[in-house]
Amino acid sequence: MAYILFRWIINAVALLLVANIVPGFAIDSFYSALIAALVLGLVNALVRPLFLILTLPVTILTLGLFTFVINAFMIWLVSTVVKGFTIDGFVPALLAALLLWVCSLLTNWLIKQSKES
Repeated sequence: MAYILFRWIINAVALLLVANIVPGFAIDSFYSALIAALVLGLVNALVRPLFLILTLPVTILTLGLFTFVINAFMIWLVSTVVKGFTIDGFVPALLAALLLWVCSLLTNWLIKQSKES
C-alpha cells in the first residue's frame, strides 16, 4: 500500500515538473496534480490497453513510436476530465508524454537500484 502511495506522489510531482517545462501544459496546484495522476493511472490501466490493441498495426509500422501518440491522447483525455489541468494542443501533450516517459524511466531505475542495495 505504501508503494502505491509513493508512486502516486512521484507521478504527481512528475506532472508538476513537466508543467514547469512544457509550454501549453499547466497544472494549477499540487492537489490538481494528485487528482490528475490518479485519473491518468486509471485511464492508463483501463482505456490505454484497448487503444493499444486497436492501433496495433500502426504501432508495428512505426516500430512502437505510435505509443507516444496514444500516451499523448491519454494525457489529453485526462485534461478534459480533471479541473485545474489544461493542455493547449497536441504538441504540448506529446512533449508531456515524452517527458513523463523519461521521468517514469528514471524513477523505475532508481527504485530498482534502491531495492538491490
